[in-house]
Amino acid sequence: MTELRNVEAELTRFRLRLLVVALLVLGCFGLLAWRLYTLQVVRHEELAERAETNRTAVVPIVPNRGEILDRNGVVLATNYKAYTLEITPSRTDRPMDELMDAIGQIVEVTPRDRKRFKRLQEDSRNFESLPIRMRLTDEEVARFAAQRYRFPGVDIKARLFRTYPLGETGAHLIGYIGRINQKEKERIEDSDDAANYRGTDYIGKLGVEASYERYLHGTTGVEQMETSAGGRAVRKLDSHPATPGDSIQLSIDINLQKMVEEMYGERRGALVALDPTTGEVLALVSKPTYDPNLFVDGIDQESWDELNGSIDKPLLNRALRGTYPPGSTYKPFMGLAGLETGKRTPGAITMDNGSWTFGGNTFRSGHALGAVDLRRAIVHSSNVYFYQLANDMGVNAIHDFMAPLGFGQITGIDIPGEARGILPSTEWKKNAYRKPAQQKWYAGETISLGIGQGYNSFTMLQLATATAALAAGGVRHQPHVVKARQDPDTLEFKDVERAAPAPLGYAPQDVALVKKAMVGVTQEGTSRAVFVGAPYLSGGKTGTAQAVTIGQKAKYNAAKLAEHQRDHSLYIAFAPAEQPRIVVAAVVENAGFGAAHAAPVARRVMDYWLAGRYPSEQDMKALQGGQVGAPIGTPRTTAEMALPVGTAKTQ
Repeated sequence: MTELRNVEAELTRFRLRLLVVALLVLGCFGLLAWRLYTLQVVRHEELAERAETNRTAVVPIVPNRGEILDRNGVVLATNYKAYTLEITPSRTDRPMDELMDAIGQIVEVTPRDRKRFKRLQEDSRNFESLPIRMRLTDEEVARFAAQRYRFPGVDIKARLFRTYPLGETGAHLIGYIGRINQKEKERIEDSDDAANYRGTDYIGKLGVEASYERYLHGTTGVEQMETSAGGRAVRKLDSHPATPGDSIQLSIDINLQKMVEEMYGERRGALVALDPTTGEVLALVSKPTYDPNLFVDGIDQESWDELNGSIDKPLLNRALRGTYPPGSTYKPFMGLAGLETGKRTPGAITMDNGSWTFGGNTFRSGHALGAVDLRRAIVHSSNVYFYQLANDMGVNAIHDFMAPLGFGQITGIDIPGEARGILPSTEWKKNAYRKPAQQKWYAGETISLGIGQGYNSFTMLQLATATAALAAGGVRHQPHVVKARQDPDTLEFKDVERAAPAPLGYAPQDVALVKKAMVGVTQEGTSRAVFVGAPYLSGGKTGTAQAVTIGQKAKYNAAKLAEHQRDHSLYIAFAPAEQPRIVVAAVVENAGFGAAHAAPVARRVMDYWLAGRYPSEQDMKALQGGQVGAPIGTPRTTAEMALPVGTAKTQ
């Protein structure tokens, strides 16, 4: 009995084990069936597409970048094809220095090439193709091609290169392109343009190249290639060609730009010329300048140190980012403010005895003019008149009047990087300083604002924009450097849409009075000697602005100051006086009196634009040394000095 019970128990355990095994086997088969269903039915389309991808490759076709032209069709930025020798670090089979030594036995690899490559390698991923030599000659291409089998991961590639034919001319406004860095890659990958930048190595970094990148770049095309198991291309399956980028036409006259840059010579400064009726920028000069071609392939360390470490700051776009006290060029705007706010009438008289005392402090004027009204105060640049006007208005009223003119504001010009400058107010000072004692606005601080000193600090673009609004009768146009875009297919130029002009609501008689006073500056005032013989009537205002603060009781002596501490020379102008077609704002840094340095430069700009005159060689040399007022010698014509005209190339 006992044995029978043991046998039955053993059979029960066996059957239980058998059942468990059967269930396990059925479960496994069930899992296999479910997996088979998932692969064959649920994920059929996805896996079929992946299988197709395994035998095909999608290769991006990088579009030709659009050209940049000046208003007359002179080519400022273009492309050309050349061969490069490139290394993909992840595919190489030897140490990088050893590889470069071996390559150097076939084609020249300079220390500069090595440094540039290492810098690019630090800023790139290991699987990216990086250039070790740019612009190979046909002989070098043939020589390396014969030895190509010895260098896994090293290839010869045909590339489009960006070039700036005029070098330093207009560099700050044109900008440049450079290799896309890691930060830019991440930004692109997170944007809607990620697909359009597949295969693209370069992007606009500054100037027009940066602000109009989306138009200049074009649309990337694709080729679908059938590949072998080893990844070798077998045949082309499909192709969608790239669309070249639009060419950009600037409002800049590059001949005028080049002339102004030459007039500055070795001096530092900035000049902006505008059409007051449209806001078109005719010239945007910053001196010293630099060669943008240095940056396209990655600037070498020596050149970078020279540019970045220079006391003259050639990389600074002084027209957009350089801020200066406007000095006496501010007085016409203060005069208009006095009229518009009712603080002054045209005939109100102020006694200018050469200085003015307020709160126990004496503010010097430099010369006594006696009784002055608004016109005489502008023509002969009376400090006392504007000291008292500023005091009567107060800092906040000055701020509120000047802001709509563009002072201390972002103008909205279509190139990046402009500085806001400083248009002071009580609110501004509270935000600018931390200590309560520093945040308080003192009445005496308002006085110097009236003559364009104190906390006032503006760009030449802002000064030109405000002058253009005055010249246009109180209508402000947004400044812009791009005039039109050229469609790569139709080759037609289409004007770029701009913001509508903004009327500032000034009384016409007030604007007319200030403009008439500025005409008086060129006829009987501080710039009369510079405009002798001009074939047009112009209005203007000289300015001399402190680079460093000089005490009221101290006497300015340029000889005792370092060159970078001396006063700046400024000038604003418009012409013809009756119906202005050009406005100029110029500064020559640390040059001194405005009539001696900035005004002669502005005169030649208006001679060029209105009379077709180009300085003679004798005049140009004297201008560069700041040794001339009115033009000397026989002027050349703008036509004979014009640069060759090119047109946007068809792709």
